[in-house]
Amino acid sequence: MTERVELRICIKFCQKMSNIQIKEWFRWFKDGRVSVDSDPRSDRLSTSKTVENVERVRFAIDKNRRLTVRELEEDLGIPKIMLNIFSNIEDLGMRKI
Repeated sequence: MTERVELRICIKFCQKMSNIQIKEWFRWFKDGRVSVDSDPRSDRLSTSKTVENVERVRFAIDKNRRLTVRELEEDLGIPKIMLNIFSNIEDLGMRKI
């Protein structure tokens, strides 16, 4: 019982949770779950942002500066979001691509 009270105090005073999260936890406990920790997930492999891919993008851009992000995505097979991340953190040594 004290563990429940401590958890309630933590929930009430430490941080404000969204109603959706509270309802989700309620459903978990109703289904017999005993912990609020998330299920273990498989780690995402970082396959797009490698030194090799950064070099491939840099080489393609140096070869033809008029390439669009969509064309780079199609040619190199690297998702558009990763190409934007490359340009945001200046891995390519450029301001924009």
